[in-house]
Amino acid sequence: MPWIYLLLAGLFEIGFTSFFKLSNNFTHHKYTVAFVVSAALSLWFLNKAVQHIALGTAYAVWTGIYSVVRSIFIFGI
Repeated sequence: MPWIYLLLAGLFEIGFTSFFKLSNNFTHHKYTVAFVVSAALSLWFLNKAVQHIALGTAYAVWTGIYSVVRSIFIFGI
């Protein structure tokens, strides 16, 4: 279950970084709300995951999920 939490945390990280850009300095309220919700869920799932997975491992996987998925969307790999 902790690995599922970590996967969800990584997916919500993609959401909150994307919504941060779309919020346009927090002027678009629906994207601002989506940013806050995604960030909170990402950190909550990360917190749940690190209760069972070493912090260094969890952080590496969390940021790795973001890097791989964003690279696929940006570069079409």
